[in-house]
Amino acid sequence: MSKQGLRDSSVPYIPLPQNPNHQNVIVSLVYYHRPYQTNHYLRRGVIFAGVLLLLSATILFFYPSDPILKLARIRLNHVGVISSPKLTIDLSFSLTISVSNRDFFSLDYEKLVVSVGYRGKELGVVNSEGGRVRARGRSYVNATLDLNGFEVVHDVIYLIEDWAKGVIPFDTTTKVNGVLGLCFLKIPLKAKVACEVSVNTRNQTIVRQDCHAQ
Repeated sequence: MSKQGLRDSSVPYIPLPQNPNHQNVIVSLVYYHRPYQTNHYLRRGVIFAGVLLLLSATILFFYPSDPILKLARIRLNHVGVISSPKLTIDLSFSLTISVSNRDFFSLDYEKLVVSVGYRGKELGVVNSEGGRVRARGRSYVNATLDLNGFEVVHDVIYLIEDWAKGVIPFDTTTKVNGVLGLCFLKIPLKAKVACEVSVNTRNQTIVRQDCHAQ
């Protein structure tokens, strides 16, 4: 017994052949950004890039830098070589060192060290007192180095030759170690300048000086 709308079980079921030309169609929905959304993203990107650029420039501008040392003035007080009983040298220099602070915070230093040498050998050292250099400021430090009766052991022959020529080349080295006061942080800074100084032993003057930072 069959009902309407139901297939008779006695009749064999024959599937209908599929259409080989039938194709599946996939519908893809395309979303378009509204113009005001695009402008909003672009504006945010520009603001972020500007803030990053400003922050980088601020860090670079306020980043601590080492002080600048310069030999502002050097004066030869006297120089002499004594050959008997031992080869000794009498030497006196008066120097004025310029300490420049390029940072926006004050610079404190404990001492300034000045040494004088001959042909790479150190002859003597003098330490000046410490001080403070204000932000973006400059300070001048005076130092006097006296060597009386210093026995020359090395390069004796060269010293005799230079004395005979009338010109003795000396080298000076100035070093300073300081601390930059940045809020609660203490940032160590240092600087060094080396000079080659040639003195005339006859008229007791400086004939040449050449300085460079190290």
